[in-house]
Amino acid sequence: MKVMRYLEQKAQGMVEYALILAFVVGIAAVALQSDNGLGQAIKNTFSSVTQQLNKTKDQSGTSVNEAS
Repeated sequence: MKVMRYLEQKAQGMVEYALILAFVVGIAAVALQSDNGLGQAIKNTFSSVTQQLNKTKDQSGTSVNEAS
């Protein structure tokens, strides 16, 4: 009986984590979907960082885009 109770609790915990993960993914998808909000801000930040890294090339002379 103790084993069954343990397995039921473990399964319940896994379902709760799956629901939380689905909620977080849904919120992230909605936030990143719009071009005027958070999604655009993140795109701008990554673009800015890439530009700055390309300006300060490493000693071998390769840019960030060439290295990946």
